[in-house]
Amino acid sequence: MSKIPYLEGKGKNTTLYVDGKPFVALSGEIHNSSSSSLEYMDNVVWPALRPLNMNCVIMPVYWECVEPEEGVFDFTLVDGLIDQARRENMRIVFLWFGLWKNGMSTYVPGWVKNDSKKYFRVRKGGSQAASARLLPESGSSAVIDCISPLCVAAYEADARAYRALMRHIREYDSEQNTVIVMQVENEIGVLGSSRDYSDYANSVFYSEIPPEVSAEYGVKGNWAEAFGIDADEYFMAYHYAKAIEHIVKEGKEEYPLPMYVNAWLEQFPEITGNYPSGGPIAKMMRLWRLVAPSVDFYAPDIYVDNYRDVCDEYATDGNPLFIPEVRSTEDATPFLFYAIGQHNALCFAPFGIEDLFASSSGANAEVLQMLNIDPASMADRKSPAGPMLAKAYQMISNMSEVIRDAHKNGKIHAFLEQNESGKIIELEKYYIKVTYTGAGGSFFMRQPQKQPGTPVAGGFIIELSPDEFVVVGVSSRIEVLPKLDDGCAVGLERKEEGQYIDNKWVRGRILNGDEGYIHILGSFPSALKLKMFRYE
Repeated sequence: MSKIPYLEGKGKNTTLYVDGKPFVALSGEIHNSSSSSLEYMDNVVWPALRPLNMNCVIMPVYWECVEPEEGVFDFTLVDGLIDQARRENMRIVFLWFGLWKNGMSTYVPGWVKNDSKKYFRVRKGGSQAASARLLPESGSSAVIDCISPLCVAAYEADARAYRALMRHIREYDSEQNTVIVMQVENEIGVLGSSRDYSDYANSVFYSEIPPEVSAEYGVKGNWAEAFGIDADEYFMAYHYAKAIEHIVKEGKEEYPLPMYVNAWLEQFPEITGNYPSGGPIAKMMRLWRLVAPSVDFYAPDIYVDNYRDVCDEYATDGNPLFIPEVRSTEDATPFLFYAIGQHNALCFAPFGIEDLFASSSGANAEVLQMLNIDPASMADRKSPAGPMLAKAYQMISNMSEVIRDAHKNGKIHAFLEQNESGKIIELEKYYIKVTYTGAGGSFFMRQPQKQPGTPVAGGFIIELSPDEFVVVGVSSRIEVLPKLDDGCAVGLERKEEGQYIDNKWVRGRILNGDEGYIHILGSFPSALKLKMFRYE
């Protein structure tokens, strides 16, 4: 067996190694049902991915397909997906759609669905349940189609299937490392209620909290007494994390690939149960780490407007940034630049990636709204999102060593527009004034003007030396200013268009005169190399 993919380091200094070499997953997540058919993958998905310069694809693998009968496993689909990825020279992050997917239990096998006594579901209750707006009304029924995390029989059955899957991946793929990372479940939690209000869950809720939780938080009593208004969410987070720890440990005993859990984020109105209650949102990560130490990291699915804040929030306390889902719009490119430039992200993956060059997303607007995804982000329109992302992935992959060294030496600085006009970045000898320009601005522009359909501004600056740096990004105007106490003026020695190829700068035009006077990154991703000098 060759050395399996592994993580080394902590926080933004974490590196994913594949075949013993650093690997950044320039990826995309396909639609939920795409990988259920090898024929569909061949005819629709793989042709759509080839223009994108990806090196990895994130795709579901389904419990209902892996174990159609209890104790009877079928890995035909898994093997086919791995074989196809090898043919395409692509790595895989598998999403284990097991017990829980988007706050529901819809991907469990039929033999689980039809035994609701053994595999019991969450029961609604509490005032917050009435406020949850994402689930259809179900008459007088108080049951949610979400198997309770307190159901030990259910998560033990999931763990047996997941263990069998990891054993098979080890046997089928450990020599080639096509599968590099596993996501365990998907957007875990319960929708439509703040917690499970079944009789059994109530008895546990009003019992003494576990000793490890009491010691970690310095609280005592039952969950309501210990955590007050947030008790329901802490209670569910504890039990989901406990279940996941069992599943992950079973899988890692067979094949210890890096494994993570993703999160559906808090969204307006921030009422637990309106977003999945118990998932690893930022405020619950401390509890998740306590209860599920075998999980390697936690990953945000980012469909909210404050993308930059979410990245910063998840890239804390040693958690590396890994983005398995983000909007597949023009903004994906500046989002990528920020994630890589600011946090040395391990992965970046727009959702529904097979649609970026398609004429229509095929996505149902009502379903998207239920998931708090803006339908306009996946609308049928002539969007530059696909070509932009393809170019950005090409740029990042060709300068990965340069980026890695810059992070190691603290010489990379990122920027991303989020409700402000620009940013001042301090370098060793200069200030960089970044003005967010929307469509890229013009020489005569006095004030930035946002243009419809153009990406937000975003990018990064790498200091090659005190006087020389590379700027990568979109929708930005760059000005180089002297330090306030310097007493010198700043001049431009040389300005080049260009790109990195195999981590070596290859210049295009040398820009001077009027074209050297102001430094603009337009709405399509590009790079400039600037060399400055100071004079009195």
